[in-house]
Formats: sequence, C-alpha cells, structure tokens
Amino acid sequence: MSRQFRIRDWSAIAPGLDTQPAWLAWARQPWLPIGEATPALSEMAPMQRRRVERLGRMALQVAYWCQRAADADWPLVFASRHGDLARTYAMLQELARAQPLSPTHFGLSTHNAIAAQYSIARALPANYLAVSAGACSAEAAVVEAQGLLADGASEVLVVNYDSAIPEDYAPFADEPGCDFAWAWRIGKAEGDAAPDATTLSLAAGSEFASPASPSILPHGLEVLRFMLSGGARLGYADGDRQWLWQRHA
Repeated sequence: MSRQFRIRDWSAIAPGLDTQPAWLAWARQPWLPIGEATPALSEMAPMQRRRVERLGRMALQVAYWCQRAADADWPLVFASRHGDLARTYAMLQELARAQPLSPTHFGLSTHNAIAAQYSIARALPANYLAVSAGACSAEAAVVEAQGLLADGASEVLVVNYDSAIPEDYAPFADEPGCDFAWAWRIGKAEGDAAPDATTLSLAAGSEFASPASPSILPHGLEVLRFMLSGGARLGYADGDRQWLWQRHA
C-alpha cells in the first residue's frame, strides 16, 4: 500500500470560514474558529435535512461540495473523534431525569449516522465507513482511504468533522475545541496527471514524530492547516501512536 496519495479536491467549513480563499488565508495565520456555523445544506431534501443537527449539516455540506457528481461511486470514509456529542449529551441528561429517549435521536446519534444520511440522500451505491481514533481520527480516515485505493477504488471521499465538547466535559479536554468539517477527494499518487493536486504521504512509527508545542487548534483542524499552508511536514504523537505527514513535489 503506497504511503503517497493525491488530494484532487477539498472543501471545509467552520464559523467564519466557508470559502476556499478564506481558508487559504486562515492557513497562513490560523486562529481558533469560535461561534456557530449552520450551513444551508440546500442540496439535501428538506424532510431529510431537518433530521440533521448543526454538526451533521457541516459534515454533509463539505461532502456535497467535494463530491459534486451524484453518480460518482467513490467509497466514503467519515471520521470524527466525538461524533454528535451534543445530541448524545442531551440524551444522557434525559436519562438522568428518568425521561424516555427518542428512538430517532438515538438512531441519529450513532457514529455512522451522518455517513448513512449522506449515502441515503444521494442514493450512493458505494460502501461507507465511520471511524473514530481519538485525536488521531484524521490519520485513521486516511489510512482507511489508502486501503480502499489499494483495493481498487479510483477515488475515496474522506470527511473529517468534530465540535467543541459540552462544558461539563471541559475538565477532560486535552486539546482546544471548535466546530469544523473538511472533506478531501483522495486518489492514488501514481499516474495522476492533475497539475494542481496536492501530493501527501502519511506514515506511522516511533522515529517520526518529534515533541510538538501545544497548538491553538484541535489536531483534526491542524491537519487541514498543514495541507493548505504548503508546509513540508507535520509530526504528531498521541501517546504511543506517532505519525508523520509529508508533502511531495
């Protein structure tokens, strides 16, 4: 399985950031996006759109932007460290008050619910995956995508999204939190003639990551900043899991 891959297209959204030029400017001078960003998600039918809360809308919006052709049968990899934690937390509060849970809310709180809503809405025949690997969820998503490419997929749509955790969980937070979502359309590096595509590689190993200074961004957003900024490499360690992102000409 090749470590190198090409990013043939990308999209992203966060509070105050919803266009590619805005994101490219942000990558040069990053700041933590704080606030609310609820995209219109006009591509989805209203009856289905109303079932999806704000974080899900952000993830679905970047997926629609990045996969413009509904007949593209790419596999999907959706990744999130916490998933729709606000919805889950609200249900936990209902349980604490001995209130009955909504089956709809429960069904939409599962980690694969957002990917399922997207697949259903667009009638996509390809398989989809939902992954979560703590702070390294972006890396886990790309590893899955590389495996799918090695297995014969022409392209893979990777969507990474997360939100700030509820205030009651703040004492357990180990990185800054904010609402964001980004999507990459990933293809093989070999034989790709697209002149403006970004070529990256991802490798794991204890010799790669050097101790990193604390970031003002959650790691999932730091990965996007690395891709957009033109930086040569990004090392990251989360316990005994260590990773190296590199850019290639």
